[in-house]
Amino acid sequence: MNKILLGVLIVLGLALIIFNITMVDFDAPLEGDSIIALIGIVASLCAIALLVIYSISKKIEKKMKE
Repeated sequence: MNKILLGVLIVLGLALIIFNITMVDFDAPLEGDSIIALIGIVASLCAIALLVIYSISKKIEKKMKE
């Protein structure tokens, strides 16, 4: 996976987080569509974390080959 695709996926994850934050009803965050938005936020954070871990592992792999 090249760096451009990795960057695009991280930006998409951040965009999904921002979109889902707008969907949360902060008066009742655990009811109705708010819970779905919270699940979306957590899923996007997990995806970003996995992408960052992948990026770091590729950097380590590159240094190990040198």
